[in-house]
Amino acid sequence: MNDKANTRIRLAAVGDIMLVAGPGRDNPGRGSEALSEDIRRLFSDCDVVFGNLECTLPGSGTVSSEPRLISTATQIETLRGAGFDVVSLANNHTFDCLDEGFHRLRDALTDIGIRWCGAGDNLEEALKPAMVQVKGITLAFIGVVDATSGASRFAGPASSGVAPNDPDAVCRRIEALQQEADHVIVSPHWGDERFRFPSPRQIRQAHAFIDAGASMVLGHHPHVLQGLEIYRGKPIIYSLGNFLSNPVHYTNGDVLVWDRFERASCILLADINKSSIDHVRQVPVFDDGHSVRIDRSGWAERCIRKANRLLAQGVTGRRYAREAFRVRKVKPIVDHLSWNELKRLRPEKVVSALRLLMGRR
Repeated sequence: MNDKANTRIRLAAVGDIMLVAGPGRDNPGRGSEALSEDIRRLFSDCDVVFGNLECTLPGSGTVSSEPRLISTATQIETLRGAGFDVVSLANNHTFDCLDEGFHRLRDALTDIGIRWCGAGDNLEEALKPAMVQVKGITLAFIGVVDATSGASRFAGPASSGVAPNDPDAVCRRIEALQQEADHVIVSPHWGDERFRFPSPRQIRQAHAFIDAGASMVLGHHPHVLQGLEIYRGKPIIYSLGNFLSNPVHYTNGDVLVWDRFERASCILLADINKSSIDHVRQVPVFDDGHSVRIDRSGWAERCIRKANRLLAQGVTGRRYAREAFRVRKVKPIVDHLSWNELKRLRPEKVVSALRLLMGRR
């Protein structure tokens, strides 16, 4: 009895895995072979490895909106040897190639032995947890998608889609799953892209999930790191960031390339026993476009510390509105200016421009 009580397993969780193919058949794009040896060793030392798989496989049709994150069977196959055990399909790109693409992705994952959650041919399947049992400890993973993420379809009683983030329904699901699992882990796809911290609404929802009995909340969608919080002894990370982020190609020839901040992420490690989660830590990671590695330059570690500090300072509606102004108004202008152009700007011109922008809010 004591041996079972003292048994521990280790979980590794990562953020967005965007195995996007390049344009043309001769440009398949990176797969999980891009993971460095130190990450592979870390994963091999873990009992369960989880991530958000944000892509789909090709089908005969696509959604009309862009960007579309379309992978290849070869790229998905690379997940087999990378150490992943569970992925969430609860995101806004799982149905980019409609039902056919989702079915191909679902079947490919099943064929290589990777469990999945968060999407389905109906609401019951979309809400079905991915159950993992290791050393007598049972984990139940559920994935949900917030309506603000831009998902093309949400599952209904008789229609396919991703699982909706209905907080009351999620809390009821958590309570029910406690009869089947030692730990319920909720992975929401939520928040505003490139915001450095979550909204007050997200914080309330995450706390409600823990209050309902969840042991951990693993967020994704913003494509940047957001902070880690320990609430009632349970870890909540609002965004794990981009883990493996290939360039995203548009049909008009434009390419979305991730900047340095968006390439920094973390691997969340946690030791789990039958009744608790302990020794939670964040391992800094950087994707340089070629390989994904544990970052020893200090850059990703600084990004982690800043995200945690911004969250710890407290999030109010007013503070979140200022972050929205930074991301939606100021950042697009700065991103389109070179350093040489910025050096020539006079301070009074910058102030005038900011005042003009604020007047248009």
